Amino acid sequence: MTHLIDVENLRVTFPTRSGTFEAVRGISFTLGKERLGIVGESGSGKSMTGRALLRLIRPPGQITADRMEMHGQDLLNASEKRMRQVRGRQMSMIMQDPKFSLNPVMTVGQQMIEALRTHEKVSKSRAGERALEMLDEVAIRNPERVLTLYPHEVSGGMGQRIMIAMMLLPKPEILIADEPTSALDVSVQLQVLDIMDKLVKERGMGLIFISHDLNLVAKFCDRIAVMYAGRIVETCKASELGRAKHPYTLGLLNAVPDLEHPRARLDVLKRDPAWREAPSVSARQ
Repeated sequence: MTHLIDVENLRVTFPTRSGTFEAVRGISFTLGKERLGIVGESGSGKSMTGRALLRLIRPPGQITADRMEMHGQDLLNASEKRMRQVRGRQMSMIMQDPKFSLNPVMTVGQQMIEALRTHEKVSKSRAGERALEMLDEVAIRNPERVLTLYPHEVSGGMGQRIMIAMMLLPKPEILIADEPTSALDVSVQLQVLDIMDKLVKERGMGLIFISHDLNLVAKFCDRIAVMYAGRIVETCKASELGRAKHPYTLGLLNAVPDLEHPRARLDVLKRDPAWREAPSVSARQ
């Protein structure tokens, strides 16, 4: 498989009064034209990993790596001008909550047109046409009306689909989806997943799907990387998640409620998130 992303020994650190805190602790992985799921509890480093790929960690945070490449091009040492070309045009990221990602004082149409014209030399009228086509592609009815709305006038599910449409407008090769369905009800979740699945297959994109939902990731993704305390502790094919071996992965699986066989108490992990002894396992293909 041709690698779109190749990462070795990625670290994200922040200085604190008590010393340096490592949010991401030396992880390695690759991404091809596939769906890579990254799972783990809150604070495990999932979102930080996605942001690090786009160099969106603000100072005093620091990103280091032995290698962080896209198509063999160095992202770690690329200039900010080069990274502005990468962000959106080649690699996009859907943030967790569209209410905090969309500009509240601009209409949906204004934001989508601006997102496209930032990366392509197209007229406003042509950018508007492309925005309409993309909204239709993500199954939004009456896209002409939606373009005139402000973010507070759309539902959570529609806002998420608008974000997907906006991030996909410049036709990136890599999409990072950070909890794209966590704030949605089940029916809307399925719609969003169907849209992403269709676009990944038709466009041949690489997708990093960040989630807490083990069952969802196992059904939707091709490979899974399990993160704990800033490290990747286990990787496997999605179809083989039920045969996981690492104690932390087993703990996560055993903590998933079973509606058919309910238990009075769920299994509890013995370690806390401050535990730093989990072995580092590579997620390289």
